[in-house]
Amino acid sequence: MTTAAFLAFCGLGLVLALTPGPDSFLTLRYSLRGLRPGIAAGVGAAIGQLGWALLVGVGLAAIIEQSAEVYQVIKVIGGLYLIFLGIQAFRSHRAKGGADAAAPVPATSAWRAFAAGLLSNLTNPKVGLFFLAVVPQFLPQGASAFWMTMLLGATLTVIGGLYLVLLALVAAKANAWLNRPRVSLTLERSSGGILAALGVGTIASAAQA
Repeated sequence: MTTAAFLAFCGLGLVLALTPGPDSFLTLRYSLRGLRPGIAAGVGAAIGQLGWALLVGVGLAAIIEQSAEVYQVIKVIGGLYLIFLGIQAFRSHRAKGGADAAAPVPATSAWRAFAAGLLSNLTNPKVGLFFLAVVPQFLPQGASAFWMTMLLGATLTVIGGLYLVLLALVAAKANAWLNRPRVSLTLERSSGGILAALGVGTIASAAQA
């Protein structure tokens, strides 16, 4: 692969990372619980891209694309998971009730945040389809399709991971403001509503296909 082609791919990966989606909203939501959970969620989501690269590399994603039933099932599972995360956001405040509702957003395990980010990305078939549609265009002739796919996947993982970690750091810097009761409640409910809406949209698109 030429340097120009690699830089073009990196630019495309940066555009993909900057595009608002479940990974960004999930990272922001966990950043309200602390810097470590926010970074963990972002890293988990980024590593999920490497998982999709592996699937594409061994040809499993191609099978998913050719099997409408399997693709729809994965979309529904991903949509349900996003709705679950959205509901969790609402319940985290509702469960405190009364005077406690004004307390800061409770801390959460970094491992739990990492798992949430990883599962959110792995259950999003659009990531796999992105690899199928874009990566082959950057594969040089004569090169190993598997290893080049993994290299490009690792590149996207690094780009996406750095962006999400930066997002978590920025949110952490504004933590005092973000954790003001009214602000944290609004952000938590907003991010939860967005995640749930994305999940509903994913399931709706699966039903219409």
